[in-house]
Amino acid sequence: MDKTDLVRFEAQAQIMKALSHPTRLFIVHELAKGEKCVCELTEMVGADTSTISKHLSIMKNAGIVGHEKRGTSIYYTLKMKCVLNFFVCVNEVLKKNYEAQRAFA
Repeated sequence: MDKTDLVRFEAQAQIMKALSHPTRLFIVHELAKGEKCVCELTEMVGADTSTISKHLSIMKNAGIVGHEKRGTSIYYTLKMKCVLNFFVCVNEVLKKNYEAQRAFA
């Protein structure tokens, strides 16, 4: 592996790390439906605002979500819409794994 590959794979790993939490995956799925303010996401997740803000900050730094401040509220959008294709792939793997387990049960 050369230095260019290493840099690219490290950047890809940062995005994967930013997605590697169930709450963040939930937020991505909700933002795929449309923009949401932090207050909406806080209510939907059932966590405090600081926790949701931390999750959003991690994803914002990875380029997954974007934000816009309006008055005292911050609204988030999904910038990396192609991630939804990745979730389709993951769900296909989960389904195949489940079917294989059932076949041997």
